[in-house]
Amino acid sequence: MKTLKMRKPALFSFEECLWFLNRNYDDCLHHIEPGQLSKAICINGENIAFTLRADEQHLLVDLNHGGGDNFPEAALIQYIMEWFDLDRDITPFYGLLEKNKTLGYMAKDFAGFRLISIHDLYEALCWSIIGQQINLTFAYTLKRRMVEQYGQKLEVNGQSLYIFPRPEVLQYATVADLRKQQFSERKAEYLLLVSKMFAEGSISQEMVRQCASYEAQVALLTAIRGIGIWTANYALMKTLKQLQAIPYGDVGLLNALLNHALIKDKKDTVGIDKLFKRFKGWESYLVFYLWRSLSSKS
Repeated sequence: MKTLKMRKPALFSFEECLWFLNRNYDDCLHHIEPGQLSKAICINGENIAFTLRADEQHLLVDLNHGGGDNFPEAALIQYIMEWFDLDRDITPFYGLLEKNKTLGYMAKDFAGFRLISIHDLYEALCWSIIGQQINLTFAYTLKRRMVEQYGQKLEVNGQSLYIFPRPEVLQYATVADLRKQQFSERKAEYLLLVSKMFAEGSISQEMVRQCASYEAQVALLTAIRGIGIWTANYALMKTLKQLQAIPYGDVGLLNALLNHALIKDKKDTVGIDKLFKRFKGWESYLVFYLWRSLSSKS
């Protein structure tokens, strides 16, 4: 087994990120044990599996499956860098947090927490569609059913590790197929439409990335049936790292704002805008930390 080393940046806590990924939800796309996680991904057409752990100064990447002599190690390193947003200096965000009397505690209590991404825009959009208007527990159940049926599976050290379905595969499912997995008819239709569009190339991650502005990216995504403002902003935040993306209307975000008495009620758009203006350029990080505040490590 080959092990790659990545130096940990300042203000990064693997433990904090690992805990967030393991909030007792049944996420089928990674497997977590104390101090480490295992994941399967496809890089340059090759399915690989790796285990990620950490020592005092490094992230350690154990290659468990795939990764022969010509394996592009740099591509895997870059994947992990993007996954945990490791190449970003987040000290300016911490400066803004520390100036805020209500939220200043986050700089200490959540020290080293990073915006954990979804690498693939297609996956992020599908996950957003799955999660619309249902609780997270059921959303993860639906995702597992879909991934196990249409994704790829690697058996590594007695573990089943799954790779999210490709649009070229999922586009051939039917509404009836997804209805059997307890998807609503509308969600099934939206998932199949997005899959077909990505498979045919009428939309792509690069196409969205090349839009002239953030507003143009939102407009391009929301023109697709089933993708509203919340879904577009969530996907842009998680995949393209658009830090001004705010998933307006998100129940968790609104609850966190209410918990901190930062808004009067869930319709207090003035209060929401007032807060986010103080964190201009770091809006998505603030969203992520507010989500983080909804849980405790107890």
